[in-house]
Amino acid sequence: MNKALIYIGVLSLLFSCNQNLSDSSELDETEELKYGIFPQTLPEVKPEFKLSRALERLYDNYPATKPQNNELFSQFKYTDIKGFDYNNHDGTISRRDPSKVIFYNGKYYVWYTYRNTPLPPQGAEKSSDVIPSADWDLGEIWYATSTDGFNWEEQGVAIKRPEKPVVGWRAVTTADILKWKGKYYLYYQGFMEASGKRGDDCPVAVSYADSPDGPWTPYNQIVIPNGGEGAWDQYSIHDPYPLVHNGKIYLYYKSDFGEKGDWIRMQGLATADNPLGPFTKHPLNPVISSGHETSLFPFKDGIAALVYKDGNEHNTVQFAQDGVNFEIASITEMMPYAAAPFVPDAFDDTKDGRGITWGMAHFIALGGKGKFHSKLTRFDCDLSLDLHDPEMKEPRVNYTPEDYFKRSLSNKQKERIEKSTAAYTEN
Repeated sequence: MNKALIYIGVLSLLFSCNQNLSDSSELDETEELKYGIFPQTLPEVKPEFKLSRALERLYDNYPATKPQNNELFSQFKYTDIKGFDYNNHDGTISRRDPSKVIFYNGKYYVWYTYRNTPLPPQGAEKSSDVIPSADWDLGEIWYATSTDGFNWEEQGVAIKRPEKPVVGWRAVTTADILKWKGKYYLYYQGFMEASGKRGDDCPVAVSYADSPDGPWTPYNQIVIPNGGEGAWDQYSIHDPYPLVHNGKIYLYYKSDFGEKGDWIRMQGLATADNPLGPFTKHPLNPVISSGHETSLFPFKDGIAALVYKDGNEHNTVQFAQDGVNFEIASITEMMPYAAAPFVPDAFDDTKDGRGITWGMAHFIALGGKGKFHSKLTRFDCDLSLDLHDPEMKEPRVNYTPEDYFKRSLSNKQKERIEKSTAAYTEN
């Protein structure tokens, strides 16, 4: 009888184990459906099973799953343009910070900071009424025209430095262009002291004209002031960049803040119904957390931004449907310094922005020690809904070993490594 009970107990135990195994198998099948197996062919549509955070971003954050299909991804190529003299690159002539390019009466137009001084920049302490402290100090706004975007003809000064104490008496720099109701407006930084003495005091000023060729009438008032005490833009407002969006003027700008030598750079936005103001700074400023220059363009029903240099999100192209809340749309490399694209629909208030394919930029720190200056260049890209250039959509740039070796260790780094190595080998 005891044996029978034992036998029944063993059968019950075996049945219970089989039942548990069956339940476990069903759970595994449920989990398999929940997690899925990611297929060998990359799906264009987001799978319905559970994904890692990386793949969630791939489908939720980017316009396409591959850079080759992403309309807001591009590599950039550069061409040395003709028509500008730099005095044998001795540092006395500099051209930098171009405006966006526009097309008018059969020609392309671009405005830029032009400096022509007896000496190259000498620093704030050695600067004077004729000696610049920085590359842009004592600058004026000049312009040039072209029929093909490669060969340019300099037309001369557009905005002269006004007499002291009018805003911009020390330098007028970094202009950008707006067309509004048949008139043209140039916005620019107006310096009231030599750059480098304290925070680059340069609020935004504006001049207006009936034609891109001028003559330009200065408004002689600040249209976008520096921020109040303690604000992120208290000491500088750089790179005013106007577009027309949602029936208003959207003027983006950059500010440097933080501690000298460890600046943080972000982008802000001010809007207005009139080119002469008043402009209202957006309550969510800064609206872009990175980037050194400010460069944007209409794209589809929103605005795209080239976010080059500085900050966690440098070397990205970003997009905001509302022009305010930007998200990363692509990550790229070798982006243009001070990108100033040709934006045909910059002032159309379009809800179908077509993007950009080329523009102007600058290279800085030319000439070597004691001859510091900048020069203009052309860049090309494919950030356009109307172009498909596979060469521009290559996912990476192929660098030569020489390109890498140009970024060699400094003497200070070599000394640190030698000391560290010596200490390690002694132990």
